[in-house]
Amino acid sequence: MTTKARTTAPVLGTRALGRATLARQLLLRRATMPAEAAVARLVGLQAQNVKPPYYALAARLEGFTPDDLSAPMADRRVARLVTMRSTIHTHTAEDCLTLRPLVQAARDRELGNFRKGLAGVDLDRLAVLARELVEDTPRTMGELREALLAAWPDTDPRALTVAARCRLPLVQVTPRGLWGRSGQVTLTTAEHWLGRPARPAPAMDDTVLRYLAAFGPASVMDMQTWAGLTRLRDVFERLRPRLVTFRGPDGAELFDLPGAPRPDPDTPAPPRYLPEFDNLLLSHADRTRVVPPEHKGRTWTKNMAHRVLLVDGFVAGLWKLDDDTLVVEAFDDLTRAARDEVAAEGERMLATMHPEAAYGIRFGTVRG
Repeated sequence: MTTKARTTAPVLGTRALGRATLARQLLLRRATMPAEAAVARLVGLQAQNVKPPYYALAARLEGFTPDDLSAPMADRRVARLVTMRSTIHTHTAEDCLTLRPLVQAARDRELGNFRKGLAGVDLDRLAVLARELVEDTPRTMGELREALLAAWPDTDPRALTVAARCRLPLVQVTPRGLWGRSGQVTLTTAEHWLGRPARPAPAMDDTVLRYLAAFGPASVMDMQTWAGLTRLRDVFERLRPRLVTFRGPDGAELFDLPGAPRPDPDTPAPPRYLPEFDNLLLSHADRTRVVPPEHKGRTWTKNMAHRVLLVDGFVAGLWKLDDDTLVVEAFDDLTRAARDEVAAEGERMLATMHPEAAYGIRFGTVRG
């Protein structure tokens, strides 16, 4: 496509982009589908902590209960491992065995940062030894580190465990990750835990299409941010005949699937309570479609992410559970109607996630 043709592509404003992404993310209207199907459709759920995937699905699925995710995790149809952006995600078994090979190049680059601490270490031997150890019996990271130090006593201990995590697809075995029953992190390989060999990595073309279905419309840089990969321009160019293109508010070229939902910008977007590290907020280079520029950086304190409130499709505040109270802290004053909607959604979230407890709701305002 010529430069002129690209500059004449239709423009999608910020609200249009936001509504499109919310629709793909099941946040405009809750979906009626099994949790396992939603995990696949969303190409995984960010899961640095145990609870976020549960809250993420509660915001997206009609009739969800925590057991809807715990059950397939206990049955090894869903598992937790490091994939995109070198972070832990909850994935279906199929994606555990395929997406991890897809992002292996990024894990190799990460390992390069520890080259000095791994001087003299045969990484192939380390991978074989680590696999034998964790497949013999699941190990904590401390146990794995001590066993590897016995083979390389003069090596940086942290570098050894990073090497094992980068070279092997290490799954956090249950009960870690189960709602209300989580234990310490104990690891084995995805192949051993899931009872089948790793699959070949899917074609990058297919993964681009899945990404656009879950997060589009999006730029090349957006997908690279989501995946933690680089040099994807050629893949998008190869797919261009199968895609439609737009321009964002900043003029960036955006790609999308022809039949994907792109709702009217004025489509109502109900309030949603999202967990810390929700992929809605982490999967684009330009996050203004859901994060107003004036609130950029306000969902983080140093390296800790906060739970986020969406109002009218945009980040509008934070929330937390404080003893027996749901505390809602808006960035700006909410109208009475918005407060009523936020309170109603909060009551629904609490009934879904904590049906045995009685919570009050308190509103505050985040200043500064």
